[in-house]
Amino acid sequence: MIFSSEVAEDLKNGAVAVIPTDTVYGIVCSVRLPDVVEKLYTLRGRDHHKPCIILLSDISGLEEFGIAVSTSDGALLHTVWPGKVSVVFDCPKEQWLYLHRGTKTLAFRVPDDRELRNLLHNIGPLIAPSANTAGSLPAHTLAEAKNYFGDQISLYVDGGYCESLPSTVARLKNGVWEVLRKGAVTL
Repeated sequence: MIFSSEVAEDLKNGAVAVIPTDTVYGIVCSVRLPDVVEKLYTLRGRDHHKPCIILLSDISGLEEFGIAVSTSDGALLHTVWPGKVSVVFDCPKEQWLYLHRGTKTLAFRVPDDRELRNLLHNIGPLIAPSANTAGSLPAHTLAEAKNYFGDQISLYVDGGYCESLPSTVARLKNGVWEVLRKGAVTL
């Protein structure tokens, strides 16, 4: 088991970590801690106006963000989740401004890794951009991630080589997929 109880506790208590996902390594923190989200943006050098992908344990996690999915769209989501597709939804709630960065949209993904989903079930959603500095290639190994962040990150979890492309990013509206970024899955 690569996600120990210590990893879960550290993330709940405000750690920024580098962990393997079902695609590439991600730099992650709890979505419920706005100050830690800002720290992650600064560490990564991410554009402060650009939202990040949020990892959920399952489709019911959308409810926390006030996102209701129609029965037909839910059926389509179940064809790609768990999986390597990040789906963009409208999320205009002011409460989530620090996540949607004024775009009033958020992208969510249910990863196709049971152990990661168990971690998410226990600690809640994680903001999870790829583990690299802005403009650099995503890390596929822990060594690559450490080259980007060094001792600025205190928690690294080694999951071996992550061989996937980053997730496909798409919008789902009224039963229609609109691909926003090509990635690991063709829709």
